[in-house]
Amino acid sequence: MLSNLATRDVETLIHPYTNLAAFRQTGPLVLERGHGVWVYDTDGRPYLEGMAGLWCTALGYSNEELVEAAREQMSRLPFTHLFSGRSHDPAIELAETLKELAPIPVSKVFFTSSGSEANDTQVKLTWYLNNALGRPQKKKIIGRHKGYHGVTVASASLTGLTANHADWDLPLPGFLHAACPHHYRGAEAGETEEAYSARLATELEEMILREGPETVAAFIAEPVMGAGGAIVPPKGYFAAIEPVLARYDVRFIADEVICGFGRLGTWFGSEALGMKPHSLSFAKALTSAYMPLGGVTVDETLYQAMQDQSRKIGTFGHGTTYSGHPVASAVALKTIEIYRRDKIIEGAAEKAPHFQRRLSALEEHPLVGEAKGMGLIGGLEIVADKATKRQYDPKAGVAARCVAFAQEEGLIVRFLTGDRVAVCPPLVIRPDEIDTLFDRLGTALDRTQAWIREQGLTAT
Repeated sequence: MLSNLATRDVETLIHPYTNLAAFRQTGPLVLERGHGVWVYDTDGRPYLEGMAGLWCTALGYSNEELVEAAREQMSRLPFTHLFSGRSHDPAIELAETLKELAPIPVSKVFFTSSGSEANDTQVKLTWYLNNALGRPQKKKIIGRHKGYHGVTVASASLTGLTANHADWDLPLPGFLHAACPHHYRGAEAGETEEAYSARLATELEEMILREGPETVAAFIAEPVMGAGGAIVPPKGYFAAIEPVLARYDVRFIADEVICGFGRLGTWFGSEALGMKPHSLSFAKALTSAYMPLGGVTVDETLYQAMQDQSRKIGTFGHGTTYSGHPVASAVALKTIEIYRRDKIIEGAAEKAPHFQRRLSALEEHPLVGEAKGMGLIGGLEIVADKATKRQYDPKAGVAARCVAFAQEEGLIVRFLTGDRVAVCPPLVIRPDEIDTLFDRLGTALDRTQAWIREQGLTAT
């Protein structure tokens, strides 16, 4: 029986990434407050937020400095925009700060309200650039299978997940998808990570040659894949593919929406993995998710092309109402100040070995085929047969059941495609809380194993 609040939810809201039919029976988990790495439901029950919300609440919940930063800016200038040459201090200072922090040369910063908008903008700017350079055929963009880049029409086309395409008439023409760099699933028998990376680079080059280099404009990749399964690339992956991109003048875009601002123990994931992209997309932890804010970096070559087009057309015909919102910008500045002052990024790096030891130890569990991560993010894959890597029928929802058991144990984690479970706690999590997280996840796996026996499930 659903509570009154849950019933009201079911009758009024559409929930993203939810089985809307099943949801009518199960109803929502209604959260009321949060503090640190803990959130509390309407009955006052605590849950360790093992996903930092949606990979984003890096500083945890109820950080009073961020609340005060928002209050102060709201009392001073709650809104103005950046259209037609208007501006304001918070956006200017934030753009300066991001140029300083970025691991690549940055000429300008363009702000959005989300990661989806940021990656949608990357698509438009890529097309815009090639039109300005007199290359109207060079428009195709390569994502990767299981890559996740958002849900707008363009960013969902970049995304390489079936559920984001099925019955949405996506991807649009001109969007391609290279292989997912998942050594556990994609490597041939005995193939090392380095050899696998070299093969993926060769396959990418073959794709570019097959399509015609004069038609391929950009390649987009997350440093560590998020919603596609919390997948760490194999050793040497980016070092192998970047020369291919350079050889055919293919723009390299790093989707830093999840990995940016400390998740891998560096300011940006590109630094941790030695990537040298032309542009970064960012969002989420920029404000610790306290306010919606995202954006993209613009290199000098792109900026000059944008100027040229403005002269020709009379304007730069792109932008959104809330681009560089003053309250969001002020919160972002305070967030970065806290990251720097309290050495949050360094702290994440220090805690990462403990986190990864606890994660990798789960591979000893009978249900877990792989448990791997980087920094303070990781994923595990549930399998029916560890030796053959065979899986359970996807319709059985084994990972979803595991996540439900975890919630009953007071832990919030997320199930993803391929019976994977993701873990991505706030960066401020303490070592003892890391232990609590994995103790509860281990119990959830034990309960899942018992449930599988009760249901008589077998490998597909």
